[in-house]
Amino acid sequence: MATHSKAPLRFRRLKAAILFCLLLSLTATAIQAQTIISSGKSLISRVIPSHAVHFEVQELTSSSGKDEFEIESINGKIILRGTSGVAVASALYHYLTEYAHCQITWNGSNLALPENLPTVPARIHKATVYQYRYNLNYCTFNYSMSWWDWERWQKEIDWMALHGINMPLAITGEEYTWLQVYRDMGFTDDDLKDFFSGPAYFGWFWMGNLDGWGGPLPLSWMESHKTLQQQIVRRERELGMKPVLPAFTGHVPAAFRKKYPNAQLKATNWNNGFGDTYILDSQDPLFAELGKRFLDKQKELYGTDHLYSADTFNENEPPTDDPAYLSKLSERIYEGMRQGDPEAVWVMQGWLFYSDRKFWKAPQIEALLNAVPDDRMILLDLAAEIEPVWKRTGAFYGKPWIWNMLNNFGGNVNLFGRLDGVAQGPAAAWNDPAKKRMEGIGLTMEAIEQNPVIYELTMDHTWRTTPIELDEWLPRYARNRYGKADPDLEKAWQVLRRTAYNGKDIRDGAESIVTGRPTLDSSTVWTRTRLNYAPQELLPAWDLFMNAARQGPVTDGFLYDLTDISRQVLANYALVLQKRWVTAYRGGDRAAFAKHSRAFLGLISDMDELLATQKDFMLGPWIASARKWGTNDAEKALYEQNARDLITLWGDAKSPLHEYSNRQWSGLLNDFYKVRWEKFFAMVSGAMDKGREPDFKGFEESIAQWEWEWVKTQKDFPIIPKGKSGDVALKMYSKYSRQIKDSYSGRLEGN
Repeated sequence: MATHSKAPLRFRRLKAAILFCLLLSLTATAIQAQTIISSGKSLISRVIPSHAVHFEVQELTSSSGKDEFEIESINGKIILRGTSGVAVASALYHYLTEYAHCQITWNGSNLALPENLPTVPARIHKATVYQYRYNLNYCTFNYSMSWWDWERWQKEIDWMALHGINMPLAITGEEYTWLQVYRDMGFTDDDLKDFFSGPAYFGWFWMGNLDGWGGPLPLSWMESHKTLQQQIVRRERELGMKPVLPAFTGHVPAAFRKKYPNAQLKATNWNNGFGDTYILDSQDPLFAELGKRFLDKQKELYGTDHLYSADTFNENEPPTDDPAYLSKLSERIYEGMRQGDPEAVWVMQGWLFYSDRKFWKAPQIEALLNAVPDDRMILLDLAAEIEPVWKRTGAFYGKPWIWNMLNNFGGNVNLFGRLDGVAQGPAAAWNDPAKKRMEGIGLTMEAIEQNPVIYELTMDHTWRTTPIELDEWLPRYARNRYGKADPDLEKAWQVLRRTAYNGKDIRDGAESIVTGRPTLDSSTVWTRTRLNYAPQELLPAWDLFMNAARQGPVTDGFLYDLTDISRQVLANYALVLQKRWVTAYRGGDRAAFAKHSRAFLGLISDMDELLATQKDFMLGPWIASARKWGTNDAEKALYEQNARDLITLWGDAKSPLHEYSNRQWSGLLNDFYKVRWEKFFAMVSGAMDKGREPDFKGFEESIAQWEWEWVKTQKDFPIIPKGKSGDVALKMYSKYSRQIKDSYSGRLEGN
């Protein structure tokens, strides 16, 4: 009887447990649905507030476990259904681009929606094959994002969602996490004052390349950016994104040796003019402890989605190429993550396999990767449009991997990209049987806010697995950007496709000799002027844009492009003028030298005037946004120095990286580049007057000191554009068009 009496009780308990689990599941499903709907509605209200009332958002159940969306017109409303907030945002952007002929980019948006929105004739359904759509590079957080506030971040997160991105790198606020970890371990603020870098250098500090440069970092910065990171990851998760947070790779303060004298530390040096940094050997028991402490603290502050970025030996070679050593190293780094989070997945940038391929051969790469379980590591093929590393590593030896486009290095300003390559690349990789576990696409540029066409094109692959036909895509892009179909502008884009965006010959975009430290040479270490086209071949695009400008298109995107193409033509012409004064100098013709050097300086001033019409090409906002973070005069001065230094010297007066992050910006052209050239011309002219050889070496040393003084100077620059882009561009065209065309006269000068 006892057995019979207990059976119903056990049954009732089991039934209650099942009902409870079912209720929890239903509740979670309901919460998820409500989150998708609310996050989608909020995004629509931010992006198109005046038309938000015409849209309804509904949840969509995925049939594949990956994102899907639908669009449908019902009873005068546009219904957007999605499996996540990102999917809903993607549905919105599909509608805006395909039906309303709109566009949203960093460099100009066209949201001129009609009062009566176009209807969708039949239900649209899109599904992605890509589990992951990745975004950002450590460098992006400094070359572009150093001074962003929440308002700017909010716009970027919306841009990511609209373009289908669901896996953004999220490393803002990492310095605050480490501050708390080290304080808990008994380190004083004095121990750490030479560890944390200034705000413009976090990318390289986080990757273990440098300590302290640009600091000391104020506590107010750490606290404000803890709050900013919390806002960032909260919004990203609301939209269904899974942020990739940092993990420990061994980089520790120099004071670590004092605190732990028996710790197994190794000094390493980036070889770019900075001091040694210290790496805790993964064999040391403290390595796993620090890794766990960091992830625990980070989870407490920012939560987790179990995706962690960790890059060992970024542009630093390991002490040995022994595969057994590299395997153990990788195993221990992952184990440090696993102890902090049993569900940890290591997301690794594959940059080292590209940048140091002499070291990273097949045995070394395979050893590093195979030490981690396949489902616990994701590889980023960081520059797949330049060199697809997946093709020479057996698709990363079976690990999941993501096809990424890098495109921009250092935030340099140029017209450049691989339009045809990007139109074909992701689909070609996806349809290649050798791809194995290609599970995503993404963007890994060192800087953003330039060449928007390339990024629009890349992320269009999210919802397709076939190549993009540019003859169809480019006219749609132009119509959406300029507000109307224009045959001349469509022709202009075909010219741009064949020239600046042909993807031939050079790795990344050419700079102008204007931004190089003055020299008789046609290029410098970081100012590379070799073009991937004959410069005169770009001129028909300039002509066509000028014709359009006379008819008055006024979309933001048109005015940006008009300015950018005009800038590129003038930047290319600078090399012609340089060759003239170099020839005059070598021929001892002082009058010709004076004439052509004046013309060169005049060109710089004209470029400055042109670029002052567009905020995206101005120095003022960069410096003003840096100073805005300061809570007192000393902090404002420190942040301004960081902002000036990164885009000029990069380091100190002896920095080998000077000009790496050069920018063709109004304010910078007149106040920095032009002044350097004036000093150079005065030196050369003086030597010619005296019949002496100019002291080029002495000038190099003196100008570096002048640059360092410029970096430490404080000065306000305009933050509001001056003049109308169309008017100033036409003025420059009128002044330069004939002389530029005459100068080329069929010659391939500038290449």
